Amino acid sequence: MSATDIKYHLGFGQADLGDDPPRLAVLCGDPERTRAIAFETTDVHCERELSTRRGLNSYLLTLANGKRLIAATSGMGAPSLSIVVNELVDLGIRQVIRVGTSGSIQEDVKVGSLVISRAALCRQGAANDIAPLEYPAAANPFLTLALVEAAEQLALPWHLGVTASVDTFYEGQERTVSSANKHLLRHLQGITAEYRHLNILNYEMEAGTLFKMAGVYGFAAACICGVLADRTSSEAVMEAQKQAAVAGAIRVALQAAASLDSRYLQPAYLR
Repeated sequence: MSATDIKYHLGFGQADLGDDPPRLAVLCGDPERTRAIAFETTDVHCERELSTRRGLNSYLLTLANGKRLIAATSGMGAPSLSIVVNELVDLGIRQVIRVGTSGSIQEDVKVGSLVISRAALCRQGAANDIAPLEYPAAANPFLTLALVEAAEQLALPWHLGVTASVDTFYEGQERTVSSANKHLLRHLQGITAEYRHLNILNYEMEAGTLFKMAGVYGFAAACICGVLADRTSSEAVMEAQKQAAVAGAIRVALQAAASLDSRYLQPAYLR
């Protein structure tokens, strides 16, 4: 394989994926979460490490039912995700499930539960390079339903709704107590309460751009996040409950991935 066949940021190419290349990728922001999927998850066999370039750890995996997939790292935020997803799609990936973490902004969405995004309020600059502001940031309904059904089967607490997808962890999510910047711009003051009244469930930093890319590029995308912070009462990440929430999101994503047969790769299911 020549150097020109290797994707510049991902660090691997088509030849690394074998004769039956996967069409689905599970995407995590944190490389340690990606590594945990590859090496610490029941019924997952890691065929090979694809790359650790730039900390964007990627692994070629096989599930217990024989389904092959890529576990890839997107990095923090939408600009990094947009690069990784672009290159994955160019390698033939047509289904992407983001496994992330988030903060709840609704009282009934508790720390430790899971949020499955059906759409995103997209306040992200990277998305504006891909589609107009008015372009909907909507999850694929078939992948989303697969996540819901998997969460039900695993008896894990889940919520389905709209996610606020923003560019920054501190200012954009109205954090001041834990932030070096105590002075928010006027349009961000009270934004969490405003979103709460709009029935938005949670904050995260990638789904909006992912969903817009899916619509424009013609692939299917879904997102599940473990809830690590209760933003109705605190800015703090609840470290004691983080592991269980992340593990639950991973279990749901992999069970959903295993349930998707080849029918869902037909164009009618990807638009």
